[in-house]
Amino acid sequence: MECPRGGVLKGAGLGWTCPSSLLVVHFWAPWAPQCGQMNDVMAELAREHPQVSFVKLEAEAVPEVSEKYEISSVPTFLFFKNSQKMDRLDGAHAPELTKKVQRHASSGSFPPSGNEHPKEDLSLRLKKLTHAARCMLFMKGTPQEPRCGFSKQMVEILNKHNIQFSSFDVFSDEEVRQGLKTYSNWPTYPQLYVSGELIGGLDIIKELEASKELDTICPKAPKLEERLKVLTNKASVMLFMKGNKQEAKCGFSRQILEILNSTGVEYETFDILEDEEVRQGLKTYSNWPTYPQLYVKGELVGGLDIVKELKENGELLPILKGEN
Repeated sequence: MECPRGGVLKGAGLGWTCPSSLLVVHFWAPWAPQCGQMNDVMAELAREHPQVSFVKLEAEAVPEVSEKYEISSVPTFLFFKNSQKMDRLDGAHAPELTKKVQRHASSGSFPPSGNEHPKEDLSLRLKKLTHAARCMLFMKGTPQEPRCGFSKQMVEILNKHNIQFSSFDVFSDEEVRQGLKTYSNWPTYPQLYVSGELIGGLDIIKELEASKELDTICPKAPKLEERLKVLTNKASVMLFMKGNKQEAKCGFSRQILEILNSTGVEYETFDILEDEEVRQGLKTYSNWPTYPQLYVKGELVGGLDIVKELKENGELLPILKGEN
């Protein structure tokens, strides 16, 4: 398959010659609409970064390559420099893809293994990541979509004990995925950290659960009602919807985004598809059974029909600006 600006992918081994220092390979499938969207993003990035080569590979057409690089879902993006894989991104995350391309495109050539400075930089980055939240879970996938059985079990245990944690998908960053194994001296995932200290993997967490020590080690999540109050007040104007500003996942959410965008008022969104507890709990909290739901200063305004009526009556903008 031809690579932009003259580089060539060489069969199943994924060898290539490219004049560019950075190669981004998109594993895609023609039946997945999100892949088409990401192809558009790649085309725009190619215009912005002419020194970077972008390549598409149909994942199911090259099963040996997909297996070699653990491609289990589409879209997936692999980043290469000097024939070495240095990073990956799983999923249709346009902002994250843009950030990774910008970061790797500006970082120069992939450093040789003997250079100590990148190791120091990685160590500092890993320290920051392990301290990013009091309880940090490094896993394959996300809590909403675990991509291995061990990670799924870990999430289930933490949720069962109402433990408050943040997570990092090691599939999203190959440098972190490999580096953390050395940093922690722990060869497998998932890995759970509390206050920057490694607690262990799934077996250790199961032992702590059995001995009733887990609840004393890990921080508890706030009660749902308290959490919903914080979320509805997170911004002056908060929209709880299916999807996000960049990609609405239902027609009602798409329509309300269009209305809000037309007002010019700043607002934040929360994707209820990524948090089932919030999705169900907010219905009771607000006594409103459907989505989207719009809040101003923590107070429910209503759903799409209410917002449409307010716009038609000229009342929406004053409400959003807090003038009513």
